[in-house]
Amino acid sequence: MLDEIDKVGMDFRGDPSAALLEVLDPEQNFAFVDHYLDVPFDLSQVLFITTANIMDPVPPALKDRMEVIELPGYTEREKLHIARRFLIPRQIEENGLGWDKLRMSDKTVLSIIRGYTMEAGVRNLEREIGTICRKVARQIAEGSDKKTTVTPKGLHNYLGHQRHRHELAGEADEVGVATGLAWTMYGGDIIFVEATPVSGKGSLILTGKLGDVMQESAKAALTYTRSKAESLGIDGSFTEKTDVHVHIPAGAIPKDGPSAGITMTVALISALSKRPVHKDVGMTGEITLRGKVLPVGGIRDKVLAAHRAGLKMVILPKENENDLEDVPQEVRSQLQFTLVNTIDQALKVVLQPPSKAKVSKGS
Repeated sequence: MLDEIDKVGMDFRGDPSAALLEVLDPEQNFAFVDHYLDVPFDLSQVLFITTANIMDPVPPALKDRMEVIELPGYTEREKLHIARRFLIPRQIEENGLGWDKLRMSDKTVLSIIRGYTMEAGVRNLEREIGTICRKVARQIAEGSDKKTTVTPKGLHNYLGHQRHRHELAGEADEVGVATGLAWTMYGGDIIFVEATPVSGKGSLILTGKLGDVMQESAKAALTYTRSKAESLGIDGSFTEKTDVHVHIPAGAIPKDGPSAGITMTVALISALSKRPVHKDVGMTGEITLRGKVLPVGGIRDKVLAAHRAGLKMVILPKENENDLEDVPQEVRSQLQFTLVNTIDQALKVVLQPPSKAKVSKGS
């Protein structure tokens, strides 16, 4: 068992991954020689299991010798059941409490999951539950004999202020603001892409600490918008006298990847055509200059994030249809999915009709 293989580092003392290349290759490891003992070992029948949090740092040559099995993080409902059946009983026992001394409702446990932890597993969840149990044990040691009921509003007294917040769906349809679905190592989340045209000379301004791939997606979105300006009801002269500023909030957090391409395109077209974007629609997908929507990863976590944020519809690339099988049925039944091959198909769903947009603008 090789744990945390993505943490292997190369420095002046050598590169451990070089030795692993020989160890993990069945064509070579039948006579592996340990240079400390100088004794050959037959490792060809040994099953090696490695673990990693993210695959990017693993050298490609090493990854080529492995069969990659991705294990998705727990959903909120799964974390709740794990806490109920395992974590809470264990912490109650370890802290010398009885079931007659502490009560936590499902809403309280979900509040801990959402507001005090941000992880794919349940390690921090157990830590927070243990903190509550220790404070209840202290109250008992100080002479309290009442049963303690921890409510969502009372979590502040045990765990302090809320440490994490998840984005929620917008309050109203807005021009130039589109809701995207993002994947992080902690799970899925939603992001808001803002676009605003200002007087200038046709340049594109990008802010929000965007990586190279995301910046390329924004440029592709602008080029597509320029090429389709007339059919989209946009004044073609904007390329000569208008700068477009695209911003993604939470500017201190690095963001990258191609999956925000469709969201940036919708935000740009909305800002330039003055057509509001439906607030309860989230989207993800890579785009091409021809307006094609390409498949992306992390669909399960992204859909769960959309459900948690209160969105009603999710726009996905058509080629990601099979990935919906990984989404829990209870979540799928509460969301409407629109599968698209092109940007035009997405625009018909996510943007208000031009006539309605004009009426809203006039009112």
